[in-house]
Amino acid sequence: MPRTAFFISGRTAITSEVLGHSLLSQFDHTTFRHITLPYVDTVEKAEHAVAQIRAQAIADGCRPLVFSTVVEENVRKILYIKEALVLDFFETYVSPLEQELGIKSSHTSGKVHGIANLEQYQHRINAINFSMRNDDGSMQSTLHDADVILIGVSRCGKTPTCLYLALHYGIKAANFPLTPDDFAERALPKDLLPYQNKLFGLTIDPERLSKIRHERKSNSQYASVESCRKEVAEAERMMQRHGITPLNTTTLSIEELATTILQLGGLKRRIF
Repeated sequence: MPRTAFFISGRTAITSEVLGHSLLSQFDHTTFRHITLPYVDTVEKAEHAVAQIRAQAIADGCRPLVFSTVVEENVRKILYIKEALVLDFFETYVSPLEQELGIKSSHTSGKVHGIANLEQYQHRINAINFSMRNDDGSMQSTLHDADVILIGVSRCGKTPTCLYLALHYGIKAANFPLTPDDFAERALPKDLLPYQNKLFGLTIDPERLSKIRHERKSNSQYASVESCRKEVAEAERMMQRHGITPLNTTTLSIEELATTILQLGGLKRRIF
């Protein structure tokens, strides 16, 4: 039977979700039902949330888990009920920090995911716009502005990795497809030659690639296992010729890919 987990915040609840999901991921043999309650920033909203939690406890026959990043004291205290296990991240982490630093925190909600630092926020927006404009080799004239350029066969994960780098790190990431025409010439596309120091290769298991391509173009030559095997093998040979180590998107998550690219490329994140 699944356990219910509530993620509650006075703002977006992104932090409570991230921290809560990280903890719950350690319990492989338990299924969790996730309920997110953002903008619980008044006593009335807190009381409504508590009523929902109590009702869920009755329906489940066990205590729900509550992950809270609510800052306001008068709202936080309402959430402490015996019918739930309440994990208050503010109390757990901020109070010890206040004691260690000898100062009081600002008790301000939403500082991480708000526009507290306009310069960093603009880095994020600029990077996202850049990655969207430079998707699939569409803007070769601006590749010189890229922090990193991802290459690989169609549908190997280049676009989502670029967008993750932009959204979470403020990195200007472009991507460029390797096509059968490139393999026939046995050379990198000429537009990439001036930027070989920025290139990172992505590869993928051919069978997995075939399944992904079938979702886009079912029963096509483009999606056949044979075509996928040939393209992946040719792409990996091309990367090997140019000293580009391929990162396998079959076994690495987007988060792991992005972190690896930052480390290997010596890139500094622009947003925190």
